[in-house]
Amino acid sequence: MSKICQITGKKALSGNNVAHSNLRTKRKFNVNLFTKKFYWVEQDCWINLNISAAGLRLINKIGLDAALKNAAEKGYLNA
Repeated sequence: MSKICQITGKKALSGNNVAHSNLRTKRKFNVNLFTKKFYWVEQDCWINLNISAAGLRLINKIGLDAALKNAAEKGYLNA
């Protein structure tokens, strides 16, 4: 399972570890992901989402149904 938020579309970025001697090695900046279960009232069912902390805040702000509609029209949901 890839490390991509299903609500915001955030995914891992790549960058460098920089040592004191300015030696650079590749590293990965991962997303703060959770697997969370939500009750979707409009469909009367439970759904599991891989969601970032920012996605969780977005659901708390605009609601689950609106967040799912935005994610579906942007193509972040793979269901």
